[in-house]
Amino acid sequence: MSQMKEGIMIILSSPSGAGKTTLVKLLSERKGLITSISHTTRKPRSNEVNGKDYHFVTNDVFKKMINNQEFLEYAKVFKNFYGTTKSTIFAQLSKGKNVIFDIDWQGTEQIISQKLKNKILTFFILPPSRKELFKRLSNRDMRDKLIAEERMKQFDKDILHWKDYDYVIVNKDLEVCYSQISKFIDDKINGDENQYDTSIIEAHIKKLIS
Repeated sequence: MSQMKEGIMIILSSPSGAGKTTLVKLLSERKGLITSISHTTRKPRSNEVNGKDYHFVTNDVFKKMINNQEFLEYAKVFKNFYGTTKSTIFAQLSKGKNVIFDIDWQGTEQIISQKLKNKILTFFILPPSRKELFKRLSNRDMRDKLIAEERMKQFDKDILHWKDYDYVIVNKDLEVCYSQISKFIDDKINGDENQYDTSIIEAHIKKLIS
C-alpha cells in the first residue's frame, strides 16, 4: 500500500490592504484548499465571524498558547497578536490536504526557518498603486483616516520583504491575480516549470516606494 502524499503549504502575505484575505477565500473556495484560521487578540470587524475568519482570544489566552508552544508561527502586528496552531495544520497536511495561510512576513519567516519536510509555496501580494492602497484602507471598517495613514507608514517597511517570497503578484484585477496564483499553485503540485519575470516586479516596487 503506497504512502499518502502529504499536502503542501501555500502562504499569501501582503502589506495591509493589498487584498490577500479576499484572495485566500477565493483560492480556498475554488481550489478546495484548507484555510488556516489564525488566532488573534484583535477585536473582530463588523463582518467577521469567530471561528470562521479568526479565532478571537484574549491576550492572556494567547500568551498561554505561546508558553505551551502551540503555535507554528505567531507575530505582533499593529499592537495585536496573530498565530497559527500546529496541531490542526499538520493534521490536514498528513491527510494530503493543501493548506493556505493568510499571514504576514514575520509568520512566513518563522515557518520557512523551521525547515519543515512539507513543501512550501509563498506569494507576496502588492497593490497596483499607493493611491489605490490608501483608498482600500480608507474604505474598511475603521475609526478614521489616521488608522489608514498608520497602515501606509507600515507599508513602506513591509514591502521590503518581497524578495523573501517565491512569487510577487500585483493585485490590480482580482480575477487576473487569482488566475496567476492558481497557475503557480498547480505548477507546484504537478511539478511543472514556469516562467517568472522579476524585472517587472522590481519596476513596480520602485514606483510604490518612490
